[in-house]
Amino acid sequence: MQPAHNKYAFRSRVSENKFRHLVKCFALDTDATRAAIHSGLSRVTVNRYYMAFRSAIYINLDRSRIESGAVELDESYFGAKRIRGKRGRGALKKTIVFGIFERGQKNKVQVDIVPDVTSDSLVPIISDRIAKKTIVYTDGFKTYYCLPELGYKRHYKVNHGADEFSRGKVHVNGIESFWAFAKRRLTKFCGVAERFFKLHLAECEFRFNLGSWENIYKRLLQMFLDDPLFTVSKPKKFLSENRMTFSRFRKVINITKKRTKFLRLFSRLLLFCIFLL
Repeated sequence: MQPAHNKYAFRSRVSENKFRHLVKCFALDTDATRAAIHSGLSRVTVNRYYMAFRSAIYINLDRSRIESGAVELDESYFGAKRIRGKRGRGALKKTIVFGIFERGQKNKVQVDIVPDVTSDSLVPIISDRIAKKTIVYTDGFKTYYCLPELGYKRHYKVNHGADEFSRGKVHVNGIESFWAFAKRRLTKFCGVAERFFKLHLAECEFRFNLGSWENIYKRLLQMFLDDPLFTVSKPKKFLSENRMTFSRFRKVINITKKRTKFLRLFSRLLLFCIFLL
């Protein structure tokens, strides 16, 4: 089957019409099974494209510096339920995610997976993403106590330990709304493999920031138009960390085919020799 002409994906066998329909299904958050029925593609193909969409979203996440306004900082834990006997912040083997919520007209969020919630892990992200003149709202976690010393003079805390969740503008309800959105959405997958979690988390951030499915659909098409899927020459941040590149994968497939052909001929020759004996 020859590759179809598709300006959104390099050497794709899916036509542009079906590709746009698949992107629309993804924007509407349609599961792979229903998307396969609507698009006329196999479920394996739909899952492959869905994962490619998430990889592209992960690569193109907005990490621009926040120069002014107000932000909320918080951390959350994703994974299995709490294990009996394990106490403290988070449970055993949970994935820790740190989030920055920008208040105002944008109401955008930036999230990152971190190894722990110490100042060594969180402060570099805060310093890199948030300007000193920004108003910072946090909960009473001890890691944030050092922010005034780092130059964030307008730092306000809400004490969750004392059942205080809001004091006028002092709250972290914005970032808490994202945690609820992300966990509610990830629940439908009944578990996500650890190596793919950052892709699904990036998708949650992408959907939360854009809002409506129309905005998601238009943004994805423009993204694929500017940088088509499956282009070998462009850098693949996720693929370079977790998978083989396309060219290396193609070499492995060719070697496997040659070995299979050799073994097939060898087995036939062996059977022929046994028959003669």
